[in-house]
Amino acid sequence: MDMRLLGRTGLSISPVVFGGNVFGWTADEKTSFEMLDAFFEAGFNTIDTADVYSAWAPGHQGGESETVIGNWLKRGTVARDKAVIVTKFGYPTMGDDKKLKAKWVVEAVDKSLQRLQTDYIDLYLSHFPDDDTPHEETLGALAKLKDAGKVRSIGCSNFSAEQLQASLNAAEKNGLPRYDVLQPEYNLYTRNKFEGPLADLCIAEDIGVISYYALAAGFLTGKYRKAEDAEGKTRGNRMPDYINDRGLKVLAALDEVAAETGESLAAISIAWVAARPGITAPIASATSLKQLEAIITAGKLNLTDAQMALLNEAGA
Repeated sequence: MDMRLLGRTGLSISPVVFGGNVFGWTADEKTSFEMLDAFFEAGFNTIDTADVYSAWAPGHQGGESETVIGNWLKRGTVARDKAVIVTKFGYPTMGDDKKLKAKWVVEAVDKSLQRLQTDYIDLYLSHFPDDDTPHEETLGALAKLKDAGKVRSIGCSNFSAEQLQASLNAAEKNGLPRYDVLQPEYNLYTRNKFEGPLADLCIAEDIGVISYYALAAGFLTGKYRKAEDAEGKTRGNRMPDYINDRGLKVLAALDEVAAETGESLAAISIAWVAARPGITAPIASATSLKQLEAIITAGKLNLTDAQMALLNEAGA
């Protein structure tokens, strides 16, 4: 497995990151354990989660995903130092008094560490920007967590180029550690949230990028091609965003590459993201060992220049 250096963090991560949003939600603990075992047996090493996963599900309050990962780590099948654990804090719905305020950072990390059953987090991310909290307040709190050994490296998610630049300026001005990783939404269909000024900034500043929604909520697997395909599905309510002329053009290009390679649309979609400029690794989720096969394949799939060009044009 060819690992990739994650910006300036010193971490080496696999070319695809396992999205833990499904753990304890659409994948029960037993299934989650089986998938994590298989993922690591295949040579991959990085898991992404957040303290809010999966608060949106009926009867859930958040922390379910971290709890599953913690129970899996406790089994000892994979040594703690062989797993790169990424988690996040500060999701807006966690409360207006929380978000990225220093007090909340300190409380949130201890709760995550307890659920994960570990004494450190490899990469800790500010989940969403918080315009009510100065960057230096959040970065100052994160600096203390790094000094205490609770967090190895820090980053942010869903920041615009302007917000990321402002955080870098605040870090430099105040002598604080900067965000060394960005987690943006990015896939063959949704490209404008990363490409352009944000990607340029990450490349110029050597900021690692772990992108999410590599499969556009499942659309890029090819199983949703008309409105009725999405009826009654867990993420079916998102499909109207993608089932349109542009989306179908992207699927047609994926179909063409699939015919050439013999690989699934899911594997090709993930591999495309992994090969894009500025991307360190995409995140992808699975709810079964069968779905996991696409993630493992994607991590080893090298698309040709012609195939990349075809996909680039279709999603432009």
